[in-house]
Order: sequence, then structure tokens, then C-alpha cells
Amino acid sequence: MKTTFRNYGSIPFFADDYRKVREFLIRINEKKMTEFRMPWGAWEWAVTHSGRDQSNLGKIGLWEYASELVAIATYECPLGEGFLIVDEAHAYLKPEMVAYAKENLCDKDGKLKILIKESDYEMAKTAKAHNFRPTQKMDRNAILDISELQSYALPEGYKFMSMEDGWDWQQYNHVMRRGFGGDENPEWNEKIEAERKQMLSSPMITPEMVLAVQTPDGKYASHCGMWYKSGEFYCYVEPVVTDPAYQKKGLGKAIVLEAIRRCGELGAKQAFVGSS
Repeated sequence: MKTTFRNYGSIPFFADDYRKVREFLIRINEKKMTEFRMPWGAWEWAVTHSGRDQSNLGKIGLWEYASELVAIATYECPLGEGFLIVDEAHAYLKPEMVAYAKENLCDKDGKLKILIKESDYEMAKTAKAHNFRPTQKMDRNAILDISELQSYALPEGYKFMSMEDGWDWQQYNHVMRRGFGGDENPEWNEKIEAERKQMLSSPMITPEMVLAVQTPDGKYASHCGMWYKSGEFYCYVEPVVTDPAYQKKGLGKAIVLEAIRRCGELGAKQAFVGSS
């Protein structure tokens, strides 16, 4: 039986192909984390991200074998950064995947970066044959054993709250824009509110794992998103942000450890955090 190729569907958010990609990413990391940069939690975050280019979903490439997804060539938010993920039982697809990405996933200036694991010599060799050049830029991940972690106390008057407790969407936007965008006074309107609700609309979200650190006067100083599926050995942190006005207080560390602790209570053994 041959492997077949097709393009991802053009329907945004939670169509059938979205689910198939998620199931593929769950399956290949089921026993051991092999795709640190694009586990299923990162895929969920990308699918609902307000910065994602929804007009080019059809450029995502899917390879199937016996109706099962075995490889993907995708972008995360904008075009120009490619993620090539393959079940190693179908490693012969790597040259085809690199060629496809080069043809379809470039940005408007014709540029493309692809993330290749240091251990994947075959993919690197193929990329070089397609005139990609290696750089010293690396994607780093921290692997934390949950049983060895200790909690980290918040300053007096600060507290954790979750989506399950009730969620202030304007404060969520405020900490995200302040922390990631550097906006001094983030704009707020119905359109922005809808975008923020979209970003936390994944059916895989566990509300009690989506946290904020609330200041004594009710503002969100830090935010941590967490992805965990019952029965898995790992949880995945994405994103983490702290308002610059509240940095250097240990809030980012505290909220990450609290989110991880909650996953540990549900059975997770390890946590993966994008971090150097």
C-alpha cells in the first residue's frame, strides 16, 4: 500500500483535519516525547491563535498511510516557519516533505526556516540538498520531573485564579499585550474580546489549568497556559507571560510550578517548557 498525499482542509479551527493532526501528534509522542517543539498542545495553541494565517491552511501538507496520518508539513502562525513531523516508520518521506515545504510554506519574501532536530541527520542532509543552510539558532526545552518540584510562594496579597474560577477577558488581553507586545495601554473592544475568547476556545483546554496571578487590586500580572490530556505522562506549558510592571517578583516561576503541580495531581509525571 502506498502513502498518499493531500492538503489540509481550508476550514479554520476545529474541522476534521484539525482533529487528525492532533491525534497524530498524540500518537507519536505517546511513549516518549519526540517532538518537543510541536506536541499536540502547541498545535492546539496555534490553531486558535489570533495571529495565525487562516487563509493559507490549504498549504499544510498531510501524508497518510492506510487512512492514518503519518507525516505533516505545517506552519504555526504566519508562513515562513515550517515544522516537518513524521512517524519514523515512514522516514522515507523526508525528502518529499522538505521539497514540499520549500515550495509551499515560504513567507511573502520567499523565505523559509525549518526546525530540524540535531539527531535527525537524514532530514538535515535533505535540507542541505535543497539549499537550506544550518544556523546556530536553537529551540530549547526544559524537561521537569514533577515529583521533584517544589512550590514557589506568591508575594503577600497575590493569588492564583483559573478560567474555572471566572475569567476577566480584558485583564487577560492586558497581560498578553503588555507581556508579548509591549503595549503600555492595550486597546480593548468587542473585536479584541472575540479574538481573546477564540485563543482559549480549544476543546482540549482544561479550565482549571489555565491560570493567572491576580494582584491585590485585581489585575492579571502573569498568565500560564497548560495542556494536559488524562492518561498521558507529560504536560506542556504554552504560553507564559508576565506584565513588565510585575517582573522580577518570581510570578512567572510561581505560576508555571502551580500549573505543573495541578497536572501532577491528575497523573502527569513530566512537564515540558519551552525555555533556555
